[in-house]
Amino acid sequence: MIIIPAIDLKDGQCVRLRKGVMEDTTVFSNNPTEMASKWVEEGARRLHLVDLNGAFEGRPINADCINEITKSFPKLPVQIGGGIRDLKTASAYIEAGISYLIIGTMAVKNPDFVEELCLEFPDKVIVGLDANNGFVATDGWAEQTNISVVELAKKYEQYGVSSIVYTDIARDGMMQGVNVDATAALADQTSIPIIASGGITNLDDIAALLKNAHHGIIGAITGRAIYEGQLNFRDAQAMSDIYDS
Repeated sequence: MIIIPAIDLKDGQCVRLRKGVMEDTTVFSNNPTEMASKWVEEGARRLHLVDLNGAFEGRPINADCINEITKSFPKLPVQIGGGIRDLKTASAYIEAGISYLIIGTMAVKNPDFVEELCLEFPDKVIVGLDANNGFVATDGWAEQTNISVVELAKKYEQYGVSSIVYTDIARDGMMQGVNVDATAALADQTSIPIIASGGITNLDDIAALLKNAHHGIIGAITGRAIYEGQLNFRDAQAMSDIYDS
């Protein structure tokens, strides 16, 4: 299981939100590339980038920051979500060196778009499922649907999606612990590998996920915990490596 540092971008800054609320923002850096460098130096094997403005506006807003990171670390896998709503945007990111495209809102509203991307960019499409009480939320978590996470995940098994990023909105940025049970349950009910997200606070959370990794959990995204020093990134990855060995 790989530990993936999150770099959430808002107005060109590296921030963290609580429960996805744009007004509840903590700024951790005015230089996202420097922040990326910090995690690379600490051994990150992949970065998770989110264009928060893009998620709400439906188009890339922080593309300059994202492109600067991919240029600075051309060999590092980077996944990006937020505002990818058309093939032109997706193609531009791939050409800029992005390894994985995370599709959230469009995965709910236009499944054909996900299928098109999977055909155009094999093994480079991740579906982002953001859940509130087991049901999917879209548009930067501003809109709640009546579609169950499991139902949507199973729909994408035949599309060639490389993985699913599963986020429990109620836990995200709240430092209350990851929803291990829901993550493992989703992994059990789909053949698509799962990347856990939302609420990871400390090494106990990493250990709990590792105990359930056999269900199909291949990664864990962490943000606020590593920025506020509650979780040591090196220790988290080392624990995962020992468990995997």
